Amino acid sequence: MATVNDHYLKLKAGYLFPEIARRVNVFTDANPDAKIIRLGIGDVTEPLPEACRTAMIHAVEEMGDRTTFKGYGPEQGYAWLREKIATHDFQSRGCDIDASEIFVSDGSKCDTGNILDIFGNNNIIAVTDPVYPVYVDTNVMIGRTKGMNEKGEYEGLVYLPITAENNFTASIPSEKVDLIYLCFPNNPTGSVATKEHLQAWVDYARANGSIIFFDAAYEAYITDASIPHSIYEIEGARECAIEFRSFSKNAGFTGTRCALTVVPKTLTAKASDGSDVELWKLWNRRQSTKFNGVPYIVQRGAEAVYSEEGQAQIKALVSFYLENAKIICEKLKAAGLSVYGGINAPYVWVKTPNGLSSWDFFDKLLHTTNVVGTPGSGFGAAGEGYFRISAFNSRENVNEAMKRMSHLMSV
Repeated sequence: MATVNDHYLKLKAGYLFPEIARRVNVFTDANPDAKIIRLGIGDVTEPLPEACRTAMIHAVEEMGDRTTFKGYGPEQGYAWLREKIATHDFQSRGCDIDASEIFVSDGSKCDTGNILDIFGNNNIIAVTDPVYPVYVDTNVMIGRTKGMNEKGEYEGLVYLPITAENNFTASIPSEKVDLIYLCFPNNPTGSVATKEHLQAWVDYARANGSIIFFDAAYEAYITDASIPHSIYEIEGARECAIEFRSFSKNAGFTGTRCALTVVPKTLTAKASDGSDVELWKLWNRRQSTKFNGVPYIVQRGAEAVYSEEGQAQIKALVSFYLENAKIICEKLKAAGLSVYGGINAPYVWVKTPNGLSSWDFFDKLLHTTNVVGTPGSGFGAAGEGYFRISAFNSRENVNEAMKRMSHLMSV
């Protein structure tokens, strides 16, 4: 008889966002006239930039002509897109990243899980707490953890609390770890990491032979000129870091799917015989075997992000969501809540009032204001007592949601 991967059975009952959807569906089935405003999942709402749409339309037309039709593309991504990414996103900021070190993919969520394919199961993994759930769950699925303890933590992972007490930045662990997940601007707290803080992490990783998985999906939202956008702005990062980026949150590609992973050719890890192995070669082999590449049409749309028109349009898009975040912060602070983030990130991290648990606050908001957010405990034990609110929505919905929440806090 066929057997299952028992590691899946160690997972929580449901992934965070499907559980949110389940609770919302139960409520809407019972209250079909309720006008729900969703500020939970980090999905964008505004249309794709015109430059991207125009490029995609032209690409579709190319697919209708035998002379310009495209079939299978290169698994690593088309060179013309990778060169644009290298020039605009990295080299313009002084990062020594070549186009050949960039892998175009269909999502950072996928890549942050798939990257584990090229690393051994004996690695010690460190994650921040709270943390984007995918980092933890994919390690559970692949068998790198034991069961969950009474605190909601998986044995076998090293948790690095990020709280108001440490300004939501991850402290360097006292023990040696091998693989380190860092996300800045941070999901879910909206915090950022200074150059000095990232330098400390790079120094730690180089001293211990560790690899940093740096998720920079929200780098476009950084408004502080002193904050690094890339781990490769830090001296020594080419020897210890893999970076993940996405077109989802800067250009609205959540439904069209395009992202990238950077694996420097100078990056190595140890084989079981003690020899050094180039990680670029392993990731290239993994992608060539398990991935057929992002569609040509989507990649042409992503390329348009780097046109003069595209740059102006994504800047306007990011500014729109940042203004939403500003409104959320101002209204909730005025209502008496403790609020963090929302300045260099599209997420606002809120302390739940009156000692309510994260899920109790979720249910209270849903049932009394018909507003949906994300319980902080869903991101880890240290997220209990907090609540994430996303700035990804229309201005009308954001204003209405804040009106409802402000009224709730005043009664």
